[in-house]
Amino acid sequence: MKLEEQLLNRSENKCELCQSAGTLSVYEVPPQTANTADNCILICDKCLAQIEKKEELDSKHWQCLSGSMWSEVPGVQVVSWRMLNRLSNESWAMDNLDMMYLDDERLAWAKAADLDNDAVAEVHKDCNGAVLQAGDSIVLTKSLDVKGSTLNAKMGTVVKNIRLVENNTDQIEGKIEGQVIVILTKYTRKQGA
Repeated sequence: MKLEEQLLNRSENKCELCQSAGTLSVYEVPPQTANTADNCILICDKCLAQIEKKEELDSKHWQCLSGSMWSEVPGVQVVSWRMLNRLSNESWAMDNLDMMYLDDERLAWAKAADLDNDAVAEVHKDCNGAVLQAGDSIVLTKSLDVKGSTLNAKMGTVVKNIRLVENNTDQIEGKIEGQVIVILTKYTRKQGA
């Protein structure tokens, strides 16, 4: 029997973390050397996006861990432990972590890929917390002097078609008066937000 068939049978065609019956995919719980039914789990798109930090962590969604942490599947246990750690600022998650038991081998596995407990996805946000995407238009919430130039970007200026600065969620790039400048996200408001 193929691995995916084994996982579908084991999970009864549901996400092994949140029990969603949506689109499911095989998640290879890192790090691993060979895919087995013990170290691979079947999860939904929402769980996958948040595990891989492509979407902001939704605390309410992860309350499902209160049940899945008791799974006998090693991969489910490890991912449950990792996600509870990422949510450790929530009292319910800390309570679950206190109750959860992993043997030494599984705990070492869980900690191996848990390099940062950062619960925040790599997203750019404006001053109001709205998520900024490449191509969005923003409005400056403060007049800004542009370093190395005589340009002064006035409060209320609309900057269209922004670019996100990689590896720095506090900065975006935009064109003002034909000049590409770096703008701090805390001085922006997403237009229409």
